[in-house]
Amino acid sequence: MTEALITPVVFNPYDYDFHDDPYPTYKRLREESPIYHNPDIGFWALSRHGDVADAFKDSRRLSSANGVSLDPAAYGPHAHLVMSFLAMDDPRHMRLRQLVSRGFTPRRVAELEGRILELTDQHLEPALAAGEFDWIAEVAGKLPMDVISELMGVPEPDRAELRRMADLVVHREDGVQDVPQAAVESSISLMGYYRDMIAERRRSATEDLTSALLEAEIDGDRLTDAEILGFMFLMVVAGNETTTKLLGNALYWGSRHPGQVAPVLADPDRAPDWVEETLRYDTSSQIVARTTAVDLEYYGQTVPAGEKMLLLIGSANRDSEVFEEADEFQIGRNSTNKLASFGGGVHFCLGAHLARLEANIALAEFARKVSGFEVDESGIERVHSTNVRGFAALPLKVQVR
Repeated sequence: MTEALITPVVFNPYDYDFHDDPYPTYKRLREESPIYHNPDIGFWALSRHGDVADAFKDSRRLSSANGVSLDPAAYGPHAHLVMSFLAMDDPRHMRLRQLVSRGFTPRRVAELEGRILELTDQHLEPALAAGEFDWIAEVAGKLPMDVISELMGVPEPDRAELRRMADLVVHREDGVQDVPQAAVESSISLMGYYRDMIAERRRSATEDLTSALLEAEIDGDRLTDAEILGFMFLMVVAGNETTTKLLGNALYWGSRHPGQVAPVLADPDRAPDWVEETLRYDTSSQIVARTTAVDLEYYGQTVPAGEKMLLLIGSANRDSEVFEEADEFQIGRNSTNKLASFGGGVHFCLGAHLARLEANIALAEFARKVSGFEVDESGIERVHSTNVRGFAALPLKVQVR
């Protein structure tokens, strides 16, 4: 027997080796420990697709009221201040989500399509002209935050600094099992910036999302400034970072599987297939937390009420019981309806349509402009986070058409 079969599986979401490749650990968890307990860090975890999908739908017994992050500083009854309705249960969650939806409408997102294309080209064309560039620094790290800033009405001169602060919010140092000081300081700075922006819109309304949120109303009920601030911060953390990492992961795995990406380069209208397989194979949103509201039974074990429960999205998307050849990167497979990437149930990601729209446009434009590309693996740097998976640096060499 090999050592792997004898030694019990160990799962530490803070471990840098785990960040490099979590999928062997996920596979062992699904097979050997589908309900996993780490008493040292203080969490339980579900790894099988069926269990994760059911957990997303079970918002009554698996509460979001303490937030969705494992990090102690981001977990607790205060979590809604920075994570908005993600860190609430119904009826508070439903009220806030419905009010936000009055401003953050599908129509408002759809109307951004032309501007997303302009922003993509604005970043992509000078990068491609160089022939070699860092995909994260020049394109993927700029576009999502610029789209969110465009939505909210952030002036263009301020956007680079807001991107820098947003990056610091999610980064985790090796061995540090909480929010680092730099992330705390960046969070405070971002909140201060958006607080000033809300006050400015109260004095003088514009056509942006910030003003729309101030005007949102249902039967006389309106959002408070604190609620708008929480949603804006949520957009930065959940909307910006996950899309940046999605774009990075798409290019990385496309480079590793040139045969899979070749049909997309030949027909850029197939870019959505590339996006969907990246969302399945190596999704940017890997882990979210819940809190058990009651004692729960899984595989003969009792998880007591009041415990942290991690839902392993990245593992669910690689479950071979649901996805054929789950560990193979296959662009064009029809798996969209089975993806765990955007959650499920009442907390299904409100920004899923925007994330897909951005990624589809960015990858289609990339495919139109290049005939081939490769990643310089010696220069890649991973982001280290307990929630998101992706790259801080991804150097590319491209063959421009």
